[in-house]
Amino acid sequence: MNLIKSKQRVADHGEVFTPDWLVEAMLDLVKDESERIDSRFLEPACGSGNFLIQILKRKLASVEIRYGKSEFDRNHYALLGLMCIYGIELLKDNIKECRANLLEIFDEYLGINEDSDIHKAASFVLSQNIVHGDALSMKTTDGNGLVFPEWVYNNDGFFVRQDYRFNDLIGASANSAKDSLFSILETHETFFPIKTYPHVTIKTLISMKNGYINEG
Repeated sequence: MNLIKSKQRVADHGEVFTPDWLVEAMLDLVKDESERIDSRFLEPACGSGNFLIQILKRKLASVEIRYGKSEFDRNHYALLGLMCIYGIELLKDNIKECRANLLEIFDEYLGINEDSDIHKAASFVLSQNIVHGDALSMKTTDGNGLVFPEWVYNNDGFFVRQDYRFNDLIGASANSAKDSLFSILETHETFFPIKTYPHVTIKTLISMKNGYINEG
């Protein structure tokens, strides 16, 4: 693959893409987590999705092994795997490309097209999880604080969504470090979701337009 789109983009943004062989080698360092369906990964400069694409492929391979015989479970756990992938990207064309790349892999695995409800649900999820912003300032390109949804699957066709501010999540991670002043506190004592949604299904995910927070 071409590791740069243009020399100007390298100069302006330091944009250089990671080759596939290196992505695979790095993910092998956390092999068990990269293959766990509900493990959460955030790429703070996701580009067109080199890392996230390979993580999704690994998650979907695990879905096939565990749930491939049940269409219902296969659909829902594939969506959960996608829900657990997050990205931040400064350049708008990369955001669109990343979302499209992930959606293409998802659709190909399930054998669906854009008319499918689960395709539409996945497209909505990606609009929330892959955000147009700056990981260093922790803000979107329009100046708002970055917000990410936490998706949880209840194993019965229902998903739960709670939204968190990115800076709160970063703070909670730092506070959990050994010998931190806040290390003795439980997670719920250090930060709270800014919004909690009613349980939703694949069908109702499609109609969550009023819940859009991170549109790129």
